[in-house]
Amino acid sequence: MRRAFSAVTIVAALALAVSACGGGDGGETAAPTSAPSDPTKISGEITWWDTVRPDSEGPTFQALIKDFQAKYPNIKVNYVNVPSDQAQNKFQTAAQSGSGAPDVIRSEVAWTSQFASLGYLQPLDGTRAVENESDFLAGPLSSTKYNGKTYAVPQVTDTLALIYNKKLLKKAGWDKAPATVAELKQAALDVKEKTGVNGLALNVDAYFLLPFMYGEGGDMLDVQGKKITVNSPENVKAMETVADLISSGAAPKPAIQDSYANAMTALKDGKAAMIYNGPWALSEIYQGKEFKDKENLGIAPVPAGSAKAGAPTGGWNYAIYAGSKNIDASYEFVRFMSTPENQARIAKEISLLPTRTSAYDNPDVQGNADVAVFKPIMDTAVARPWIPEGGQLFQPLLEGYQALVGGKTTPADMLKTVDEKYRGIFKDWS
Repeated sequence: MRRAFSAVTIVAALALAVSACGGGDGGETAAPTSAPSDPTKISGEITWWDTVRPDSEGPTFQALIKDFQAKYPNIKVNYVNVPSDQAQNKFQTAAQSGSGAPDVIRSEVAWTSQFASLGYLQPLDGTRAVENESDFLAGPLSSTKYNGKTYAVPQVTDTLALIYNKKLLKKAGWDKAPATVAELKQAALDVKEKTGVNGLALNVDAYFLLPFMYGEGGDMLDVQGKKITVNSPENVKAMETVADLISSGAAPKPAIQDSYANAMTALKDGKAAMIYNGPWALSEIYQGKEFKDKENLGIAPVPAGSAKAGAPTGGWNYAIYAGSKNIDASYEFVRFMSTPENQARIAKEISLLPTRTSAYDNPDVQGNADVAVFKPIMDTAVARPWIPEGGQLFQPLLEGYQALVGGKTTPADMLKTVDEKYRGIFKDWS
């Protein structure tokens, strides 16, 4: 799964809300409160839109589907892999038109409340889709709620870390990962000087800017106070830090397009020593020639800025389309895929972090060193705003990041522009 976000303007969102197939609050479809006498007799055909990387993560989920169909022989699952940077708009278009939407979608945590506000998602309270809700971690669970109702089930959770090549850092004189942004810059420069390899590969993606913003005490919004805070002295300092990493040579000037793939390739091929990335990237990284020996991969918290070390909370949910013609089959599919046992299998095979507390007690999860490293990092991750407009926050920030990297703007002017675009979204905020 690559981390990517698409733009959705507030004008389009309002227009879609008017014509949403499920009603303004997520639909009025009655949810059954009791289990069928024999759930394995449920029949139907459902389509699931998955957004994971098809080569490194897809096989695990396709294997789970085979297990599901063996248990529920009367339910056929059509598996469709949709690139994560296309799924949000593609689902909205299909749901708004009432044609072509999947029964179940893998929804990014920032999309869930937006889809629910437009009436596209089936309410799940009291259904078999939500089994033992108290077992879910509070953070991921909070992303499934909108206006007091549940519209999704947490699938996986994630955050960002500093991922690095131990051998390259050791050759540069670093026996452990840099703990501050100042150390990050120095370590990257040392790697470049002593090994000839780039020290740090940056990914020009708004999500990957957040550790620098949080590290200086900044944020995008103050939701409680209904304030737009993206244009702050703290965030200006964060953008200056990113610009300095590039101008100093600690990080080469990144490509504006395909920078995620470029950074990943550089790390895997030993052409960069460090990147920021999350647990979803590990299965792909281990396919690289530098990490055939998994012990060469280092994972550490993102380096701290002047205020703290802070990485964003991310993740994905299972959500059911309100217009599905096979609601009962969709409930069973979501319930099956989110059991502690299946979450543990996903964690064991591809190191994605479970959203259930009990899954972390599973020996398969406890035996995964990558999950063990990411779990404490996840415990200190910074929550993002779970609001309908949450999915619209990244495109203005991405465009600003691209302009900054391209030398078309300054940190201060970049944030002024982002602030102006946010004010077009949050018209009544200060």
